[in-house]
Amino acid sequence: MNTSLLSDVANRMVAPGKGILAADESTGTIGSRLASIGVENTEDHRRAWRKTLFTTPGIEKQISGVILYDETIRQNGSDGEPLIDKLTALDIMPGIKVDKSTSPLENAPGEVFTSGLDGLRDRLVEYRKMGATFAKWRAVINIGRGLPTARAIEVNSHALARYAGLCQEADIVPIVEPEVLMDGDHTIEQCYQATEATLNQVFSDLINSGVYLEGIVLKPNMVISGSDAANRAGAAEVAEQTITCFLRTVPAAVGGIAFLSGGQGDEEASVNLDAINRSPLDRPWEMSFSYGRGLQAAPLAHWGQDTSDVAGTQAVFAKRAKIIAAARRGEYTADME
Repeated sequence: MNTSLLSDVANRMVAPGKGILAADESTGTIGSRLASIGVENTEDHRRAWRKTLFTTPGIEKQISGVILYDETIRQNGSDGEPLIDKLTALDIMPGIKVDKSTSPLENAPGEVFTSGLDGLRDRLVEYRKMGATFAKWRAVINIGRGLPTARAIEVNSHALARYAGLCQEADIVPIVEPEVLMDGDHTIEQCYQATEATLNQVFSDLINSGVYLEGIVLKPNMVISGSDAANRAGAAEVAEQTITCFLRTVPAAVGGIAFLSGGQGDEEASVNLDAINRSPLDRPWEMSFSYGRGLQAAPLAHWGQDTSDVAGTQAVFAKRAKIIAAARRGEYTADME
């Protein structure tokens, strides 16, 4: 484990004013998004879409890294140049999704676990040779009646810790993503309780596994009301609850925090990130973003109107990146939308 390398990459991932683009949708997931704009899910269309994002002029000012899918890290653009090279040419770090998605947890209705540990050591060595500097593994925690259970948290946390250790063994920074879903009608207090329990378990397992905390980036949910809650908490409360929860659970040594958008709309994801970075509460970490839909939804909708309008699509993507980067600095204003 090269601890100096790991901490340097983690710091670059959450550099001031910058964040991470999550472009790691599986073939099925990106197919659903392409279908929503009437575009067929072919390799050529997936390549064209991702190349459009990766070659947006000036994007390196807001984007420090991009999480890729296995297909994308191996893919060449229509000009024959590897897509990964288009990122590194802009000093944008390439990352790679390595989990194998979720499956139902046995004897635990409503709960899931993430698979992908089998063969992971060899896959990480290959990805490192291909140029990946960081990786991502997502664990999913549901809130519901009697959920989450301690068992579901423990199963997913154990896998996250093993994944993180294998990444650092290969000199790859692990993004540790325990996502407490916002699906449901739960209150912000219920989200706080689930997030606190999850993060306590995750960091206990990371420490017990010998993971170098300065060389990880945490990708958590914000502490937020359920999407169907009757009275959803506002941004100021989201910021206070989120930071307070993290101060009680996340060691100061952690390399950085990059929030997921987690199903929030574009404006909500911006407003809440801005409130977190404006908060007067002391916090020892950079608090950045690792957004997928929060960055891609608007440009994807534009691209669907005319897939040949590369410049127009890139302009929409660049605008979203600037808005999110402003929120990451605590400088967002509604008129930016």
